[in-house]
Amino acid sequence: MQYRVCSGPRGSADPVAPAMENLLFKEVATLDEALSWSRHLETTGRVPLLIQGDDGTRMTKRDIIEALRVGMHEDIA
Repeated sequence: MQYRVCSGPRGSADPVAPAMENLLFKEVATLDEALSWSRHLETTGRVPLLIQGDDGTRMTKRDIIEALRVGMHEDIA
C-alpha cells in the first residue's frame, strides 16, 4: 500500500485536479507515516494539502489538520 502526501507553502488553497500534477509530494507505506510526515511538514514552513492512498483513502487539508489535532490530544493525555 502506498500513500502520497502532497504539500505546498503556508496559505495554499485546497488543490484542484489540474494543479495536482505540479504539487510536491512524498510517498510512504502507511497512513501513520503519512500523518507523521504531515506533522513534520508543519515544522518546515510547508503545509500538507492532501493524502491519497492506493486503497482510495483521500484526506483533505481539513481532514489532516483534524487528525493531527486528535493525535496531539492523545499525546497530552
